[in-house]
Amino acid sequence: MSEPPIDRPPSISREPPSAEPAAAIDVVSICDWLPPDFGAVGQYAVLAAREEAAAGANVVLVGLSSAGSARAAEQVGEGTLTTVRLSAAAYAKHRTLARLWWTVVTNTRLLLAAWPYLRRAERVRFTGSPPFFLHWIAAANLLLRRRLVYRISDFHPECAIAERGRCGPLLYLALATTRFWRRRVDTFEALGLDQVRRLIAGGIDPARVVLRPDPSPATITAETAPLPRPSAADGAVLLLYSGNWGVAHDAATFLSAYRAHHVLGSGRVILWLNALGAKAGEVRTQLTAEGIPFVDGSPVPLDELAGLLVTPDAHLVTLLDPFVGYVLPSKIHGAIASRRPVLFVGSAGSDVHRLAKGAELPFYRRVDVGADRQLEEVFEALADHVAATRRAALTLHGDNVVSFLEAAASLRARRERHPPARPAAR
Repeated sequence: MSEPPIDRPPSISREPPSAEPAAAIDVVSICDWLPPDFGAVGQYAVLAAREEAAAGANVVLVGLSSAGSARAAEQVGEGTLTTVRLSAAAYAKHRTLARLWWTVVTNTRLLLAAWPYLRRAERVRFTGSPPFFLHWIAAANLLLRRRLVYRISDFHPECAIAERGRCGPLLYLALATTRFWRRRVDTFEALGLDQVRRLIAGGIDPARVVLRPDPSPATITAETAPLPRPSAADGAVLLLYSGNWGVAHDAATFLSAYRAHHVLGSGRVILWLNALGAKAGEVRTQLTAEGIPFVDGSPVPLDELAGLLVTPDAHLVTLLDPFVGYVLPSKIHGAIASRRPVLFVGSAGSDVHRLAKGAELPFYRRVDVGADRQLEEVFEALADHVAATRRAALTLHGDNVVSFLEAAASLRARRERHPPARPAAR
């Protein structure tokens, strides 16, 4: 999957795809980027829409696409699924005015594209992406009078407040307006208990909140074949970070511990960076500049995701404390489904910890944000665990390949830390 190209914000005059509304619609679901564009919210929206259609519902899914506008209808089980894709370009996230204008224009265009279907729908389900779409759909519902279901993937403007560490006048106004419209939503679908607590603390009646966690984005079975393992990590312990590594996620703790692991420690753990986002770029830049080994990659298509999840030796998940309950990293579901070890840098109050701790994984460790020395120790413990697992496999299969690879990786790590002196020029 590739991230939608960054372009100038679309004009508000661009027309949504025209299509005849269905005679009877059970639910209209609205989100941001639909696959194959990169975005976990859209991936889960497709899964939920297909599940409802398979159960007999007539579902319309409206979302964004970097490949152009389109409409497709299909029979799914006993129901139908109509997917409406609205052409859009992404925004430059570091440019506040461009980001705000994109949000206003895109939310308006999404509402217009969905309008013919909203008039025939019994329920409307929308997410926290694009930001502030709640304001558009809740205002429109003063006329529509439909049942609103808010699947609150991310909290806005709370995420902006958490990112800045303060709430200025404009964000305070946005928060007050958001809470006003939230009180007009019929049902909230929370992804985790930490989100439930945030909603209730924000004044939402607990009777209107239901816990509906995301499933794994990919079906993993005993027959799921891994992808080719990166050759640069042969014999090493491959630690995968996949998906989005953005402003809500810790990078500083990881970088400090990972640097020490390779400079002072055994260097047996190698990061496999299959991610996009601001922090992903920061990690790439720093590791490359310092010559610290890692495997660079990019998110894979959805049909390869199951194979990707079972390829590494372990998964890395991070979350900054101010975002607990406002953001739930969806990668934890796939990591748990893979049954691989998981390292989590974040708070014990996050549902990431609750889910991973209760999953009975072969190896799970959590460290607080800022506990870089503890994370160094966890890297060594993970490497020992993987080595023990490989030795058990060696004993079971009577093969010396695993030991050879471990020895080769250890030798390579030592050479990278202490390269031999070059002979003097003659």
